[in-house]
Amino acid sequence: MTIGVPKELKDHETRVGLVPAGVGELVSQGHTVLVEAGAGHLSYFDDSDYGNAGAELVHSNKEVWARAELVCKVKEPIETEYRLFRPGLLLLTYLHLAPLPELTQVLQQAQVTAIGYETVEGKGGGLPLLEPMSEIAGRLAVQTGAQYLERRYGGRGLLLGGVPGVPPARVLVLGGGIVGSNAAKIALGMGAVATVADRDAARLRGLDERFGGHVLTLAANPFTIAEAVREADLLIGAVLIPGASAPKVVSEAMVATMRRGAVIVDVSIDQGGCVATAHPTTHTHPSYIAHDVVHYCVTNMPAAVPRTSTLALTNVTLAYVRALADRGLKAAVERDPGLAAGVNTFAGELTHPAVAAAQGRAYRPLRQLI
Repeated sequence: MTIGVPKELKDHETRVGLVPAGVGELVSQGHTVLVEAGAGHLSYFDDSDYGNAGAELVHSNKEVWARAELVCKVKEPIETEYRLFRPGLLLLTYLHLAPLPELTQVLQQAQVTAIGYETVEGKGGGLPLLEPMSEIAGRLAVQTGAQYLERRYGGRGLLLGGVPGVPPARVLVLGGGIVGSNAAKIALGMGAVATVADRDAARLRGLDERFGGHVLTLAANPFTIAEAVREADLLIGAVLIPGASAPKVVSEAMVATMRRGAVIVDVSIDQGGCVATAHPTTHTHPSYIAHDVVHYCVTNMPAAVPRTSTLALTNVTLAYVRALADRGLKAAVERDPGLAAGVNTFAGELTHPAVAAAQGRAYRPLRQLI
């Protein structure tokens, strides 16, 4: 199979879909790998690294898309890439389609088979291709939030961990999954008072045991969330419903009760955000202020640390790239139902129920189409 790795075009998207070691493995199995010149540069992988691994370097984004049977990316295509879609193309990337009806429609119209990393399911449950980026985003959320609490960014002028005689900042994490638990770990390590709110009592018990009672846990409901939001210096949104739009668990009225200069980092923004006042931002223009509260809602946070992020991502995606390249789509999804769950569009049809529900569209299960 011919696999294409184009340069990412989303604002400040610095990651790349394959590393040279992965290219070498695919080439050794008889596949052709096209890599756009400069695709790995911002992740500190040089063209020479790819060439030495056996990749064919291509100097045109358009040529990569035109020649590849499988395009391996990191983030969802942007509008300038829509014209490069064609029937039968396999696209493997993060899609987060729930809040993107236009992209969903274009993928359907072009009859692209689009597989979203974020909806591929593991054999033992979980979302194995989302988890490494969730780990990074959770850790970055606290690091970033601490920065935006500084006065020069509009924050309250707080040092997250405080100093002797001055109390630390209060960090509220909404959601105790991969993002939330990693955020709590870093917040605790930086000396903050960290609280994780979740509706799942078993998850809260697990977090309490993991952190030896040093992270506070909160059973989430509208009343407890409203109270905790009001007291938070840094609020981290880490709510996830796989494939679906994130529920708005923090209302605008709740945000209005926060102290002047408090900070919100909504990691859920890829799926629409869990804070009512949150809207997507970019690394070029990462923050804004609403109700005197700083909002940081960058949709590709892990791109801030591309070397770590690319390595973490490709550690888990390569096996799926190989499965698709070696067996083709039909055999690969028949062998791995978790991969089948990652297929969002196929042959002009929307195939993911959560995306369909979020957009009010009809869908057909993949098993009826393949």
